[in-house]
Amino acid sequence: MSRYDDIIHLPHHVSKTGKPMPMINRAAQFAPFAALTGHDEAIAETARQTALRRILSSDEQEILSKRLAYAISHIGKRSNLTFIYFIPDTQKEGGRYVNTTGILRAYDDFEKRIVLEDGTVVLVETIVSISGDMLDKLNLEER
Repeated sequence: MSRYDDIIHLPHHVSKTGKPMPMINRAAQFAPFAALTGHDEAIAETARQTALRRILSSDEQEILSKRLAYAISHIGKRSNLTFIYFIPDTQKEGGRYVNTTGILRAYDDFEKRIVLEDGTVVLVETIVSISGDMLDKLNLEER
C-alpha cells in the first residue's frame, strides 16, 4: 500500500466562487523565462568581431588623393567607381570596412564628403581605396 492510496481516487477540487484559469495562462506559468534580461544580447555583442582601422602609408595617401581629385574633376562622366571605406563601430573599438559601387554625384568640399547617385554618403577621411574604369588611365600615369 502506498502513501497516497487514501486520496488518489478522490474527486478533483473545483472552486465554487472563482472561474478556472484558461489553459494558455496555466501553461505560461511553466514557460521558461530569462532570469538575466539582456544577457544573451551582451554575449552576442561581445562575440561580434570588429576590424581595426588601417593607417595608410604616405605613398598610399598620395595615390588615393590623386584618384579622388581625378574622380571629382570628372563627376559629369557618370562612371562607376568602387569605394572601400571604414565605418567606426559605435559600441566598441574598431569598425568595419564597406565596399560600395556607384556613380559620383557630388563632392562637398566644406564637409569633405562625397555623395553617390544612390544617396550613399562617404566621408573622405574614411576612404581607403577608390577604383573604377575611369581611373585606369590615372593608374598608367602613376607608374
